[in-house]
Amino acid sequence: MILRSAPPSPFGRKVEIAASVLGLSDRIDIVPADTNSESDPLRGQNPLGKVPTLVLDDGQSLFDSRVILEYLDHLAGGDRIIPRASDARFAALRLQALCDGILDASILRIYEARYRPEPIRHQPWLDYQADKVRRALQTLEAEPQALDPLPHVGQITLACALGYQDLRFGGTWRASHPRLVQWLERFAAQVPAFEQTRIAP
Repeated sequence: MILRSAPPSPFGRKVEIAASVLGLSDRIDIVPADTNSESDPLRGQNPLGKVPTLVLDDGQSLFDSRVILEYLDHLAGGDRIIPRASDARFAALRLQALCDGILDASILRIYEARYRPEPIRHQPWLDYQADKVRRALQTLEAEPQALDPLPHVGQITLACALGYQDLRFGGTWRASHPRLVQWLERFAAQVPAFEQTRIAP
């Protein structure tokens, strides 16, 4: 299989970490993608032109990260990173959705600054996105997070969401979220792929 991704992508990082914890890394070749290039094959592999995209052995493509993680869990036998029992399953999926929301809002903040000249940046929009992240992190800080021996999709996504705050926002979240800092330290110690996929700011 081929994973089209880019090193800064937290969603691509999700897939790489999931593949590692499931023991599937050796079945996936990672091929960098340039989402801005019309000549990159990515747009033929995924009409949305987004990463991550997983190209299967038969040439079919899967996207986005949630679908790819579900496929990898299926490939590994199921009930590994996506629990089968309903209570555990929906708790994991809920956490994944919350942390995907943190990432979506964070990326919108980056894009606003990257693609709009400063005179036309819309500060209320930036504040709106930042407030989503603030509320979500407050909620997570108030509810101590578990860490399963084999992290589930929600825990993997939480680690990537916090890592992205370090990458793009200078780790400013850390001072007011000590429980999450400790949780991320435990995740990093337990899951070597977290450090292996980290890139410097």
